Amino acid sequence: MSSLRTPWRGVAAAFMLNGLLLGAWASRIPAIMERHSLSEATLGILLLVLGLGAVVSFPVAGRLSDDFGAVRLTRLLAVISLVMLVMIGLAPTPILLGAALLVFGMGFGAMDVTMNSWATEVEKTLGRPVMSSFHAMWSLGTALGAGSGYVAASIGLPVGLHFLLAALAAALILGPFTLIPWESRRRGRGAPGPVFALPRGQLVLVGVLALSAGLSEGAMADWSAVYLRDVIGAGEARATLGYAVFSVTMVAMRLCVDRLVLRFGPVRMARISGAAVLCGLALLVIPATMTAALIGFVLMGLGCAALIPLAFSRAAADPDVPPGQAIAAVATLGYGAMLLGPPAIGFIAEIFSLRLSFALLSVFAAMVVALAPILAQSGRSTAGDASG
Repeated sequence: MSSLRTPWRGVAAAFMLNGLLLGAWASRIPAIMERHSLSEATLGILLLVLGLGAVVSFPVAGRLSDDFGAVRLTRLLAVISLVMLVMIGLAPTPILLGAALLVFGMGFGAMDVTMNSWATEVEKTLGRPVMSSFHAMWSLGTALGAGSGYVAASIGLPVGLHFLLAALAAALILGPFTLIPWESRRRGRGAPGPVFALPRGQLVLVGVLALSAGLSEGAMADWSAVYLRDVIGAGEARATLGYAVFSVTMVAMRLCVDRLVLRFGPVRMARISGAAVLCGLALLVIPATMTAALIGFVLMGLGCAALIPLAFSRAAADPDVPPGQAIAAVATLGYGAMLLGPPAIGFIAEIFSLRLSFALLSVFAAMVVALAPILAQSGRSTAGDASG
């Protein structure tokens, strides 16, 4: 088994690189808003563009991964995503920023699909569950990206230079690991299916649970820094701490998820997770102080870490729908909410307030607690899970 650790490092590096891109981008959103004089509604539109680019890329990436191999496509998309992060930082106008975000979203989203396919191949070869460890590396990457934003903002580094240095560091440090030899299976073109798979039957409730989790996770990525700045009154450097704290907590929790699910079971674990998200949102919205907010981000990280993996595991174990189709259907809602939910938060914030937008997330956290029993209904077991 020791000889199989090298492929694990290759996949782990891809996950960490993908997370680093998101963390770096999310940490500098306030600076980008200030540079381009963006309102919350305009930022919401830009986030919608990014999210749509990612969602549209999902089915295309899946088909191309079948034709050309997941590992080869992951490497190409990593290069494209790194280049587009730099382009976001250098965009001189909001229109060009939107164009860069569209392509960045497509590359980032497509890479999410292909690296998960690569991870599945390595997991099957290893013969034991390792998917959660890959997603822990993704969370570690987001924490490193957010941390780089904190350092850059603290020393007054321009966004463009920050993104250029982050991309170069990721390429030089993580890039070589993604080139570790691995031959992906090429399954060839199958029968054409629907572009966007939607859940049916009991999977609808599983999809709603994934959607609820995705909304909270997406809000933390794209709005945590803005929330700390505009609602809490934190400076630009301190505003980056929210997502960094959230991401670090996600890393630690995801390394423990498999053991905790074995001990408590998926239903109880989902209820505990939903309750943690509820408590975290309460600390963010009601006291609205920096200390309470940071504790809230910790609770949000603890709660969000397990929910999407649990939803995917339940989907893959569904007795009525094939695993691949079930996972794709639930992913459409989970990933879609993670990417398209933040723009909706921006629109609500423009009309009412960002504080109210965060308060409304508690409704979906409560739905997680209520829908938890659906996770107990399965007809087969899986070796791993997936999340994003």
